[in-house]
Amino acid sequence: MGQTSIPQGYSPLLSIYETQKAIGLLKRLFEDRLSGALRLHRVSAPLFVAASAGLNDDLNGVERPVSFDIRGVNDTAVVVHSLAKWKRLALKRYQFHPGEGLYTDMNAIRRDEDLDNLHSAYVDQWDWEKIITEEDRNTEYLKETVRSIVGALRDTQAFLRSVFPQLSVLPEIPEEVTFVTTQELEDRYPDFTPKERENAFVKEHPVTFLMGIGGKLKSGKPHDGRAPDYDDWNLNGDLLCWDSVNGQAIELSSMGIRVDPESLDRQLTLAGCDYRRELPFHKMLLEGQLPLTMGGGIGQSRASMLLLCKAHIGEVQSSLWDEANLQACQGAGITLL
Repeated sequence: MGQTSIPQGYSPLLSIYETQKAIGLLKRLFEDRLSGALRLHRVSAPLFVAASAGLNDDLNGVERPVSFDIRGVNDTAVVVHSLAKWKRLALKRYQFHPGEGLYTDMNAIRRDEDLDNLHSAYVDQWDWEKIITEEDRNTEYLKETVRSIVGALRDTQAFLRSVFPQLSVLPEIPEEVTFVTTQELEDRYPDFTPKERENAFVKEHPVTFLMGIGGKLKSGKPHDGRAPDYDDWNLNGDLLCWDSVNGQAIELSSMGIRVDPESLDRQLTLAGCDYRRELPFHKMLLEGQLPLTMGGGIGQSRASMLLLCKAHIGEVQSSLWDEANLQACQGAGITLL
């Protein structure tokens, strides 16, 4: 299980009712800023997909999707882990053009998550995806997009603080984004675990985009797992912000430029997943039938925690919790939704 720890002396800055009001405002504001900055259109998204389609996100390859049968349907339905692959197929179906994209509410169940302050079995994200050109498949375009997302977060935070002045007692999200690779982080902190590296670096650089996740580092181990069939491991990353309430780095977004046929071919082999080549989605991608895209997921509850200065994710979303989380929150006077 995860390690749940509530900061000593923590007290919520907003009441339960104020929190709900602030979450609604936050979501409307951020969606408006994000869609405007990245030219995204809102669409509807599935809660579950067919197991045989190869559309579900396999995350680290060990998580078990929730599955069930549907009367009259000759396939197993699996609750999505994320919409990483579905969005790319949707862009083709909607006939979007380069520079345009979509965003949607993604709701998922991750039954194997270690539950703690930041992790819940229930996942809610803004999932987004946009079509790009071959010329856009570079690090500078990725960085430009990251800065746009951070700008949307800052705008949202500023408005929230004008409505709820008590939120201004903690530091605001800085404008500057620090870009660093996973290999640079390993070189800098060779004796640290990946999480310890993130905490040490983000404490000094409160908004960090950590690039290059999925491939093996010089140590022979990847910084973190990443499925081989959506992000290009050389053109992806995680957006990390310093959570001053809990005193740790918090991952707000996993995103990147998606695999093209060449990088998919390479990464499937490196990951030992060559069997996926025969799945419908993967065959289309390898044959060049899907558009070049970039995209990611931005945690709605994580963003709410950060912007509303909360110590536990259960303060901003409803879920089920183990005894350790229930006791830790009860002892700190925290009401879980």
